[in-house]
Amino acid sequence: MYLTATRSDIVHDVSLISRFMKCPKKAHLLAAKRILRYLKGTASYGLLYKRGEKSNLVGFTDSDYVGDQDDRKSNLCYAFMLGSGAISWSSKK
Repeated sequence: MYLTATRSDIVHDVSLISRFMKCPKKAHLLAAKRILRYLKGTASYGLLYKRGEKSNLVGFTDSDYVGDQDDRKSNLCYAFMLGSGAISWSSKK
């Protein structure tokens, strides 16, 4: 849970494999190992907010209508950035 709060780049992938916690398959274990390898390789990445620096507020959004072929549900996501760091993001099904 801590990693998904501090590393927004893995939130979607972690939420996908967490759906199969009740009955995981080998493919889900391989996906979890791949996420951990990614985290090991990007340990120095992070968000940096500098005091006194002018920052622009930028927002991104994306959505699709019934985009998931498995359960026919829609997806909505957004991210707002202040300067070079994300201040708010969400991904909902």
